[in-house]
Amino acid sequence: MRGPGAAELDAAGVTEPALRAAYATCRSLNAAHGRTYFLATRLLPPARRPAVHALYGFARRADEIVDDVEDLRPVAAKAADLDELGSRLSTALDDGHAADPVLAAVADTARRHAIDHRHFTDFLASMRMDTHVTEYATFDDLAVYVHGSAAVIGLQMLPVLGTVVPRAEAEPAAAALGVAFQLTNFLRDVGEDLDRGRVYLPAEELAAFGVDRELLTRCRRLRRADPRVRRALAHLVAHTRAVYRRAEPGIALLEPVSRACVSCAFVLYRGILDEIERAGYDVLHRRVAVPRRRRLAVAAPGFARAVAARLRTPSPERAA
Repeated sequence: MRGPGAAELDAAGVTEPALRAAYATCRSLNAAHGRTYFLATRLLPPARRPAVHALYGFARRADEIVDDVEDLRPVAAKAADLDELGSRLSTALDDGHAADPVLAAVADTARRHAIDHRHFTDFLASMRMDTHVTEYATFDDLAVYVHGSAAVIGLQMLPVLGTVVPRAEAEPAAAALGVAFQLTNFLRDVGEDLDRGRVYLPAEELAAFGVDRELLTRCRRLRRADPRVRRALAHLVAHTRAVYRRAEPGIALLEPVSRACVSCAFVLYRGILDEIERAGYDVLHRRVAVPRRRRLAVAAPGFARAVAARLRTPSPERAA
């Protein structure tokens, strides 16, 4: 029986039944939890999509250990689970297979695309920080966290997307795009993160506008806006836009068949900043999102560009 994503697995040359099922698990996770990310992935050639689903699935697995709001276990227990996940991933990367479907898919992806194993180690290091670090004083302090939580995601993706220049030349922009996405999440989810006991927005930047954790918490609890918070968030939105500007030239460094996907993700994620502005920066008691009509308006021309790029590309991408 052939389910969703079977054609993608055929195009990627994934034939072993258990491994196909593993990739299908990751695809389901992406479709269910990463709407914008999944939509952008549809613009990639089918052969490249399973690897993206696998990378997403692993990131989601680690994130659920840390951020499951229904998991009331002590922090130490969550940290131990992350350590166990890291150990099992290390074994899977060395052996090339695993019983856990998510680990099996990501290990296969790492092998097929020669992804540096260090990127997974750095990612898990930042996830461990979430078990004991609850705030960051400066952007420099936050940079340590976002390197592992976001920059390395861009670096993991780069071998899958392919480049028209030596990979090292494209890495700074890929890392910057990951950071831009992460900073956007921090701004969109500041209220939800407060509920988890964390503030990712640097304390030094907030203090310049008279904002601290206590004020953020009060605004969240009372469901009220505050002009000081609005000014602080406007400043941080401007900072994040600057990171997007540093990342944007990297899109042209990707293989043509991958550019539409990344461009779509770029526009849609940056669009979250527009929605934050339209909401008057009142994000502490609601979660803004890019409207569905806007997502489709961006994806439609992106699909046309993706198809055109595939038609100009020799087999097997064109065949896919």
